[in-house]
Amino acid sequence: MPITLAEAKATMVDKVDQMVIDEFRRSSLLLDALTFDDAVSPGTGGSTMTYGYTRLKTPATASTRAINSEYTAKEAKREKATASLKIFGGAAQIDRVIQSTSGQLNEINFQLQQAILGVKNFFHYLVINGNSSSKADEFDGLDKILTGKSTEYNTTTAIDLSTSEKMDTNYNSFLDMLNEFLSGMDGKPTMLMGNSQLITKIKSCARRAGYLTRSEDAFGRSITGFDGIPLVDLGKYFDGSKSVDCVATAEDGTTSLYAANLALDGFHGISPAGGNIISTYLPDMSQPGAVKKVEVEMVAAVVLKNTLKAGAFRKIQVNAASGG
Repeated sequence: MPITLAEAKATMVDKVDQMVIDEFRRSSLLLDALTFDDAVSPGTGGSTMTYGYTRLKTPATASTRAINSEYTAKEAKREKATASLKIFGGAAQIDRVIQSTSGQLNEINFQLQQAILGVKNFFHYLVINGNSSSKADEFDGLDKILTGKSTEYNTTTAIDLSTSEKMDTNYNSFLDMLNEFLSGMDGKPTMLMGNSQLITKIKSCARRAGYLTRSEDAFGRSITGFDGIPLVDLGKYFDGSKSVDCVATAEDGTTSLYAANLALDGFHGISPAGGNIISTYLPDMSQPGAVKKVEVEMVAAVVLKNTLKAGAFRKIQVNAASGG
């Protein structure tokens, strides 16, 4: 049955597993709100980690007709699609002497929390940038899924929000465009997602126009939104050498805003049937072995069942072009 992380936590007995789930939920509004369809049966040796579904491309339309005439056929269009579960996580090695002498700073707990942040950030990165065509170990993210779709908005001319002066000049035009972008979707999105620079600028524009709203999540944190839609900073992802925005800014200074309706008929996660979405592996310090290992692992992917349930607002200029 479809579950959220909060519902998954309720079925767990281990207190550490419950703590790990809460850490993921606290650190990610997306993961806290995302529903996972735990319907994938991996089969022997993980040979069939594939989720098959039908994606609605174009909805059916209705019209009037005259007496003695027929309706013009305008069927809904759909396409078969698949997504494969991906396994991703993080690990840390800890010498037992370091752990035994760490005092109040529990080294295992510290490394566990850092691994959780790393996995969360990587999931955010894949949700936007994942591309199974170029990297087989990734699932397809929103950037690839939405390219060329009807909800990909403003692909040619940039709207400039790069400075405070530009925002003063263009915030009304930008908000008109944002409302037009949202009106092209099927229903009100659950959240708007972007990088920190863009989210900050949208908050500034919304404040100027009186559309900045605030609410609280399940942990009592203040959530800032545009007209009641939460604005979510997807943060950065450490690629092994440097930290990069999960939603990139191009050399011309433009970036994209992503909107998604999180639901089983829209944008949602997938996970193994009867298995954990997130698993934690901790060492037994009483057993032999000088170096112990901590691991956090997710088995998941995302799908979009209706292309009108998500969208990408392109060409929002948040800083000057790098060359000029």
